[in-house]
Amino acid sequence: MAEDYREPVIRITAMPADANAYGDIFGGWLMSLMDMGAGLIAARHSHGRAVTIAMDGMQFHKPVKIGDEVSVYGELRKVGRSSMTIAVEAWRRHRHEEEQVKVTEAVFTFVAIDDAGRPRAIEQES
Repeated sequence: MAEDYREPVIRITAMPADANAYGDIFGGWLMSLMDMGAGLIAARHSHGRAVTIAMDGMQFHKPVKIGDEVSVYGELRKVGRSSMTIAVEAWRRHRHEEEQVKVTEAVFTFVAIDDAGRPRAIEQES
């Protein structure tokens, strides 16, 4: 993901309830933040409800600790008739430092749906 094109979507501090007994943040917590961030982009672009239908494999490069600032960035990569592909990165910053470190990344696929839960066409922006 090019840094020039990534959009900040979520920033939060990792708290004790988000961690295991060793102070490492649960991977599922981080994955849910990334899914929420991608969902914000999908809903805004599709002008309505959109649901996650897939996520590519995720590998954790670095741990996130209690007290770290976690930033989630997203980029809309591809738009189909009813689907969207969104690349997401998660970065951490120790609360007393300036350096950010990428901890994981994934690509999420969303489908725009109507009120009955059926796929709907995404209006193409002009």
